[in-house]
Amino acid sequence: MSRLLEVLRSALPPAPRRDMLPARVRERVRAQEERSELLVGIVQLAFIAGMALLYALSPKKFGAEAPFAPVPWVLGAYCAFTLARLALALARRLPRGFVLLSIVVDIALLLGLIFSYHIQYAQPPSFVLKSPTFMWLFVLIALRALNFEVRYVATAGFVAAAGWVALVVYVVTIDPRDPMVTRDYVAYLTSNSVLIGAEVDKVAAILVFTAVLALATGRARRLVEYAALETASAVELARFVPREVVDQARTAEDALAAGQGKTADATVLFLDIEGFTALSERLAPDEVVGTLNDFYAAAAAPIEARDGVINQFQGDAIVATFNAPRDDPRHAAHAVEAALAIVALCEARTFGHGHRLSVRIGINTGPMTCGLVGTPDRVVYTVIGDEVNLAARLEGLNKAYGTRIIVSERTRDEAGSDAFAFEPIGDVKVRGRSQPTPVYALRAG
Repeated sequence: MSRLLEVLRSALPPAPRRDMLPARVRERVRAQEERSELLVGIVQLAFIAGMALLYALSPKKFGAEAPFAPVPWVLGAYCAFTLARLALALARRLPRGFVLLSIVVDIALLLGLIFSYHIQYAQPPSFVLKSPTFMWLFVLIALRALNFEVRYVATAGFVAAAGWVALVVYVVTIDPRDPMVTRDYVAYLTSNSVLIGAEVDKVAAILVFTAVLALATGRARRLVEYAALETASAVELARFVPREVVDQARTAEDALAAGQGKTADATVLFLDIEGFTALSERLAPDEVVGTLNDFYAAAAAPIEARDGVINQFQGDAIVATFNAPRDDPRHAAHAVEAALAIVALCEARTFGHGHRLSVRIGINTGPMTCGLVGTPDRVVYTVIGDEVNLAARLEGLNKAYGTRIIVSERTRDEAGSDAFAFEPIGDVKVRGRSQPTPVYALRAG
């Protein structure tokens, strides 16, 4: 038995730990459950409409002893209850307890409909056990799987099984003088007799169907929770690394690892806030963070609007790339446009509690390696290479030349020498390079 239980436990994916499902993930799962209840209500309305249509079209051969027709009343009660539950689901005011109660009511109303047949058609009680409407019990049980909730499936199955047992008991005990029980299969099929074995088969079929569906629902529920958790994680991860890297991680055949990357021509924008260290010494820590975050949010907009990707926030500096990892054939021009927009933004507004900020920007274009670096357990996406270092050096040159934006010759050529107001500074000896580098200042045009 213990071995069997172990096999059954292994058939279910391990449930996410409670602390792995934050409130936002539980809210997504709850929203899915609410949409499922709407779907259940719509399907049941369709079921009721179908039953009513069949009843309306079928010939009415009631016995003289049955002037009262209970079927329309049962269908009407079922329809009213389903509409009420659907209204609560639309208003998002459907508590779990009411859902469980509604499952019991659903099964009870369907069994009541089946029970009413022998009254309406003036037949012996065993007539109810021959009704093909019995098959709809499986439909009501299956509908509960739409909620991805095992307890709903189990409740529907056990209530249906118990209800059918109650009908059988009613049939065989209502007239002690004639329980109508037979052991003859042919007599069972050709008369109003009751074959206990056949009714046991029906109840067993309900319970087995419920067990299999509950197992499948439990597996699906855990997969839904994992999917919601993975989706939330991907959304949060996209705040730390470029979305393209997140998409790559989601669709990659193999796990991403340090060392994966490629070499490509791209443009790097290196931005630093002038004098921010001195400003931060005068401000409270929370105001420093607030001012910096306000600036970052404003500066990110023109970069992202031009297909740039922010790779890193380094203290009071921003490193952004164009054409890596997001493809952009006009990467140099877009980097220049973003730089001009950020400088104009700083001239037009304040940040935090009224603080004016000035920026220095260096831009360079060239081949660089774009990819993941780090350890087997921790990686980051970045761009590395001599061309990236040059962009950082160009940013620092602004202080010496009293400029805001300095670009390399390659950036000027690819952006279009006539498209922007480039002014030659000359060949400058840049730290880390043995040969002088021609650089240009970019003026606002």
